[in-house]
Amino acid sequence: MSKTIYNKYDKKLIASLPVATFEGRIIVILTAGEAEKAVNYLLSQPILGFDTETRPSFKKGQHHQVSLLQVSTEDTCFLFRLNHTGMTPALLQLLTDKTVKKIGLSWHDDLNALHKLSDFKAGCFTDIQDFAKVLGIEDLSLQKLYANLFGQKISKRQQLSNWEADILSDKQKVYAATDAWACIKIYQELVRLKETNDYQLVIQQEDHAHAEI
Repeated sequence: MSKTIYNKYDKKLIASLPVATFEGRIIVILTAGEAEKAVNYLLSQPILGFDTETRPSFKKGQHHQVSLLQVSTEDTCFLFRLNHTGMTPALLQLLTDKTVKKIGLSWHDDLNALHKLSDFKAGCFTDIQDFAKVLGIEDLSLQKLYANLFGQKISKRQQLSNWEADILSDKQKVYAATDAWACIKIYQELVRLKETNDYQLVIQQEDHAHAEI
């Protein structure tokens, strides 16, 4: 059965959708030694989802450095607490690697933040926003892409929480892991739709009328 997708997704529809949550292992990384073991494991995997989190700033002119790098396989997500570890040699190896497929969303922004911690040349990263545009999708946020493709909601409630807290809450961990894992799921589905052409794009007009192509 052909999947219906939309060029623009009505944000008001997202609230009523069932919540999508990463249900695999979540491992918090606090030391360089732990980072090295985690990276060795990650570089043995076929595909990885990436995202970062930064402590929000509520004062004008105040900025924080990226404090969390989350990297997920399809069933395990590592949360690298960069405010504890800094940019370790193992993390630089991961970020510069050119063998494992790495998936992010608006990844250029994340790379800019990571470059403030250390200078490196990024390896093979794929931005799912580029794939979505090829299919005619215009609403490119993670939440809207996931809702558009899977009919589920990714909660953003923890987005503005303190990512430099001494201990991350379970809700923060799940939120961070879900974002990285969702990049893999979205990428795989976009690739499938592109290869099979098994979809129908509905054009959402400004007046909310639907036109099909």
